[in-house]
Amino acid sequence: MILNCMVSIKLIKYYIEENSIVDGGFTMKDVLIIGAGPAGASAAIFTAKAGKSTVVIDNKKGMTRRAWFENFYGISEISGPALVDTGIEQLKRLGAQLVEDTVVKLEVIENGIRATTESGEVVDAQHVIIASGIHTSLTEALQIETAEGTEPRIKTIIKVDAQGKTNINRVWAAGTIAGVSVHAIITAGDGAKVAINVISELNGERYVDHDVFSG
Repeated sequence: MILNCMVSIKLIKYYIEENSIVDGGFTMKDVLIIGAGPAGASAAIFTAKAGKSTVVIDNKKGMTRRAWFENFYGISEISGPALVDTGIEQLKRLGAQLVEDTVVKLEVIENGIRATTESGEVVDAQHVIIASGIHTSLTEALQIETAEGTEPRIKTIIKVDAQGKTNINRVWAAGTIAGVSVHAIITAGDGAKVAINVISELNGERYVDHDVFSG
């Protein structure tokens, strides 16, 4: 009887941890990233490596998967799908959680932002980085300011400051949707930049991530 109770308690605890449910509410993550292309994955790599609880939601519809690269620093050549999949494996290895879904709603909650997905999953986070490429459908409900795009075929972008902040507190944007050049190496760098700024804000001091080669 006691053993059965102990097993049941462990199972309940495991379910709570896996589903991020505590006392009828949702555990607040540090960072939610929408999109797992070069900008989103790069941001997640930095936030996860910094020890921040990170959730990435991606629907596999990003335009990077249709590309071929011969101008990405450090890589001779690579297909878009291979580049994206490598980034996803890297962010997962560093501790970020990947959810294959589509975010359909963002709303401001106490001390953070709540995202609701197409399947009904809810994720709460202190900060959200929108890295959804050309897709700006999430901006209207939250009244995120947008502007006309300057890159070819990019009609609308999210207005951000130099750090990547939008007009809504705790909501950031990176990559193509933030108006930078659509080249993958540039969007990846922008994702990293915004992530460092988010980490710095969470830490209350400027964050730097430098590893040292021991060979």
